[in-house]
Amino acid sequence: MKAPGTIPYYLQEQIRELIVTGDYRPGQPLREQELEKRFGSSRGPIREALRMLEVRGLVTHQQRRGFRVKVFSEREVRDLYLLRAELEAYAITQLAEVADLNPLLADLRAQHEQLTAAHARGKPRPYLAALLNFYRSIATFTCNVPLCEVLAKLNETAEPLRYNLLSQKIRTSVSPQYTQRIIDALAQRDFAEAARLKREHVMLNLPHIIATYAAVRFPDASS
Repeated sequence: MKAPGTIPYYLQEQIRELIVTGDYRPGQPLREQELEKRFGSSRGPIREALRMLEVRGLVTHQQRRGFRVKVFSEREVRDLYLLRAELEAYAITQLAEVADLNPLLADLRAQHEQLTAAHARGKPRPYLAALLNFYRSIATFTCNVPLCEVLAKLNETAEPLRYNLLSQKIRTSVSPQYTQRIIDALAQRDFAEAARLKREHVMLNLPHIIATYAAVRFPDASS
């Protein structure tokens, strides 16, 4: 693979995708020499890309050990998911201030259809993309810019964990109905119920997220 002109930005997106999809596992060393060969790039752009990923919370760096894929402790995973659930539930309750939800409901129904189609095909990447768009649409509709920015950061950090769960469970899990239930609650302007459904879904999945994440950690990886 030969990297194009905007090398560091290109490289960070390529490496990020490999982290999200589990090609690079939690705690796995990201050796610059190996990345140079993989992407046909010099060390400077590789190092710059890794530094950018460090800022984005997906990579860590230690003196004499170099760069590694970020490892989350069980406490960090729990805190990350519970905080995101609370903020997304808060976004749902903020919709009470919006008079006309029809444009949002149409968008959410389209995302739910994409979720259902991706689930039927057993495709975790488009499923996750539709799920991210589902909640991004809700947050955006509140017009709360700080909320959207914080959620965007949390979602980016959690994306490898979410993909890991989906890649292992999507073929054995039931079709996603909780998003339809959220849509139905919003259509009835029952914002408390929609927020409750959001929290409930996270709490049901959290033990599976923690277990599947621990199972794919790189040998001898430490948080």
